[in-house]
Amino acid sequence: MKVIGAGFGRTGTRSLQAALEILGHGPCYHMSTVIAEPYRVRQWLDIGEGRSQDWDTLFAGFQSAVDWPAAAYWRELSEHYPDAKVVLTVRDPARWYDSVSETIFRSALEERRLSLRRRVTRWLVARRAPDFALYPRMARATVMDRVFDGRIDDRAHVLDVFERHVAEVRAAIPAERRLLRLIVRGR
Repeated sequence: MKVIGAGFGRTGTRSLQAALEILGHGPCYHMSTVIAEPYRVRQWLDIGEGRSQDWDTLFAGFQSAVDWPAAAYWRELSEHYPDAKVVLTVRDPARWYDSVSETIFRSALEERRLSLRRRVTRWLVARRAPDFALYPRMARATVMDRVFDGRIDDRAHVLDVFERHVAEVRAAIPAERRLLRLIVRGR
């Protein structure tokens, strides 16, 4: 592991993934990797529920990792890979919240109120892709509960977590280990 992304989802992590791969630090692990390879959901669920922290197996073949769920474990990863540089992507907190609440959080909140259609869809997914059916549980264990204490619908709390996270990463990672701090200005 050469580069660890400590930035939350919706802070330009997809662009950072592409940049790292262009710069020769790929392949780069991203939440999209979990979605494309559903067996990884179970790996993260084991981590999120405290059964494993086998980082070397999880990231075998990858030179970098960005986005959630990896960013939720930036401390553990920076300790496990002491030679890796750390990149923190940030953006205006209010704009970040608007973006994350309309995308990632919206899906998580919908999981709490399952309509008949979603229950049928979940049942079909579980039959076809049992590992991927665990995705909502994994997302709760590794991000929603771990990072935000399950309070993703509380704007003030989420913004406080975001700002504390940025401060904690900057305080914990020495300047010589930080690759850079990217400020995203996107939508």
